[in-house]
Amino acid sequence: MVMTLMHANQAFAHAALVKAEPARRAVLSTAPAQVRLWFNEEIEPAYASLSVLDKDKKSVTDNKVKIHPEDPKSIVLELPELSSGRYTVKFRVLSVDGHVVDSEYNFTVTDKEKRDD
Repeated sequence: MVMTLMHANQAFAHAALVKAEPARRAVLSTAPAQVRLWFNEEIEPAYASLSVLDKDKKSVTDNKVKIHPEDPKSIVLELPELSSGRYTVKFRVLSVDGHVVDSEYNFTVTDKEKRDD
């Protein structure tokens, strides 16, 4: 009976996004150098995807997502210099239990010169 309960608990323990930098709906005066996402459990590196899209829904970089070397629950995408505007972060990961997490969110980089007026 203990085995059944342990197996049931494992079946319901799916990966979930617990933190994002930049954060969901963030308004930044300085463009981020990277996007980093943290999950509550390890993810499969071969099946992780992360992209940042501009207002025209075009990817801003060809860089590949990487598992953070010090944290197997975290993925990182290095970014080029971004101009002001709204960006969409799209991600899809496979947790070690086989569950897919697929979502997106937005952040905005403001134009510093316009804010100072």
